[in-house]
Amino acid sequence: MLGFKFAHFDSMMHVIVYKNGQIKRQGRGLSFFYYAPTTSIVTIPIGSNSLPFIFSEITRDYQKITIQGQVTYRVEKPIQLADMLDFTVNAQGQWKKNDTEKLNQTIINESQTAASAFVHELGLKEAIRAAKQVEERIFAGLRASSTLEMLGIGILGVNILAVQATPEMARALETETREKLQQDADHAVFERRNFAVEQERIIKESELNTEIAVEEKKKQIAEKQTEAKVQQAESERTLREMKLKADISIAHQQAENERTLREMKIQADISVENQRQELIGKKAENDRIDADTKGYLLEKTLKPYQELDWKTLMALGGNNDPRTHLALAFRLLAENAEKIGNLNITPDLLETLVQDKKKG
Repeated sequence: MLGFKFAHFDSMMHVIVYKNGQIKRQGRGLSFFYYAPTTSIVTIPIGSNSLPFIFSEITRDYQKITIQGQVTYRVEKPIQLADMLDFTVNAQGQWKKNDTEKLNQTIINESQTAASAFVHELGLKEAIRAAKQVEERIFAGLRASSTLEMLGIGILGVNILAVQATPEMARALETETREKLQQDADHAVFERRNFAVEQERIIKESELNTEIAVEEKKKQIAEKQTEAKVQQAESERTLREMKLKADISIAHQQAENERTLREMKIQADISVENQRQELIGKKAENDRIDADTKGYLLEKTLKPYQELDWKTLMALGGNNDPRTHLALAFRLLAENAEKIGNLNITPDLLETLVQDKKKG
């Protein structure tokens, strides 16, 4: 009717309605009218699903085994799954493209990947008996799978129904088991017959083991003694090295002390020399001051006589020697020679002066 239609879905379907590329509504079990030319409807089943699988793997000893089981899962994030896979329905509510098979194959591939690394580490017999461990590995691998996380898939459980070898290998294992049982029976008979011999062998082995143990103990004692000698030699070497280091340290310390004493003596000599120079300087300064003082006193003492002539000074000297007076008389005559016309000095006078001088 003019492109308008009515749609109704049950409660186990998560419905997403797109219009012009945008989500207009979503939810479980929706009923609504929509305009078909511009509307797309996506339905995703959200109930749990049991997915059976069977795949083959190769064991560590290059034997082929078949793993059969099933995975139980459900869609936890429908929007993420709708973004990754196509679950669009037509007007009759049927999927236009069945991507459920693609989802199931992805889960099976992830299961096989999770089991593969573990099975490759096991031998054939170990793998056949490891159904529980394979189940745990697949479950953990699916829970940790980033691919399933992007698809919004939640893993509810994993069950391994069988881990089987090929028919030929299964028959070979059955034959091996029968042969092993027969060998066990034969071995029991042999054990009864060989019990006495075995006991005697055990006794001899015990004696031999005792001798070996004694020799081993002797060897250990010798090794311990050698080790002790080595340790003693090592200790002595260490002591010698320590003594040598101590002697070197003492020699260095003595040299350092002697150098310090020499430096102290030089410093003392320098100090004494400086003090002596300072004392000489002080003494010279004192002598200069004393000389200045004496000069000052002498200057002050002689100052009154500086203005007197020599004749006055001679008179003040109190010298009553006639010769001195005669000498002064001659000096005066010499000073006033221009004023004297004629001067007669008799030889007798000169002779008297000379004789008096010789006597004196």
